[in-house]
Amino acid sequence: MGFSLLLVPLTFASVLVERVSADEPPAGGGAASSFRNPLKREGADPWVIVYNGWYYLSTTTSSDIRLQRARRLGDLKDAPSQVVWKDDHPARYRDLWAPEFHRFDSENGPHWYLYYTASDNDDTHHRMYVAESQGDGPLGPYTFKAKVKTDPDDRYYAIDGTILKVDGALYFLWCGRPSTTGQGLYLSRMSNPWTLTGPRVALPADGFGCAVVREGPVTLHRNGRIFLIYSACPADTPDYKLGMLIADQASDLMDPASWKQHPTPVFERDDEQGVFGPGHNAFFRSPDGKEDWIVYHAKSGTSKTYADRTTRAQRFYWNPDGTPNFGRPLPLTSEIASPSGEPPAR
Repeated sequence: MGFSLLLVPLTFASVLVERVSADEPPAGGGAASSFRNPLKREGADPWVIVYNGWYYLSTTTSSDIRLQRARRLGDLKDAPSQVVWKDDHPARYRDLWAPEFHRFDSENGPHWYLYYTASDNDDTHHRMYVAESQGDGPLGPYTFKAKVKTDPDDRYYAIDGTILKVDGALYFLWCGRPSTTGQGLYLSRMSNPWTLTGPRVALPADGFGCAVVREGPVTLHRNGRIFLIYSACPADTPDYKLGMLIADQASDLMDPASWKQHPTPVFERDDEQGVFGPGHNAFFRSPDGKEDWIVYHAKSGTSKTYADRTTRAQRFYWNPDGTPNFGRPLPLTSEIASPSGEPPAR
């Protein structure tokens, strides 16, 4: 059965940003509407879809997978939460983390594929799974499709899976073990949306002072280059941050040497603004396709805890050298201009 990744309006799976957006932040000017973060309290590992005029937001809940939807980004915080997936299978009923939704076309029409991490309550048993929608809608309903076997013998820990599509080829990126950093980044080819094929390779990535944890990979694709954004440092600390690897689209992506390390973090704590541990992000585009946005979780304090992570979003731009510029994480007091192309506020 043939499959292709549908680049539906504003869905960042492997984010194609070939259309050039504004490369520099605006100098000023009023906005027709605005919102304040957070978009969700208790909102770790966020994923945002913009599809058919709706924003959809998912985050880690641990017990199930839910979506909230709204016509305007700022309205997500008050949107009801709908359970779209829950499983009672003893191997995958607990600790459901970091859900991602990707849309593929097939001989039977388009379907959504839900990628998620789950376990049996033993952390070492975390593995990647995928569910498939019965129709063409992010809300499902979904049926279980497969375990994504990230090693042939299904021996190793795997979390935070995401999809990369380049020149018709599918790749799977995830955080796995074993790794010199405890848990690190891996890459493998895919023969379809639920099956890995060929070897898996580890991608070395800098922790910028943190010896452990490289996780939450997600990609941007622009002007012939792939930007692999990842999270470094433990997620319960204020030092959680984003790093970046860069590869040429025409290179052999399965060769770790093709991925070049950006020398500094691209998004990190800002003590002056009271933002700590910004990380595990995703990307989306404004409803009119003119703006690029990052969604992430962050903390408002320095305590070592997972309990205070909230979902936040802000617009990002592009540097003159073609690399993404995420700027500084904005404080919760910021009034943020709403994404362009949204319907008027009621």
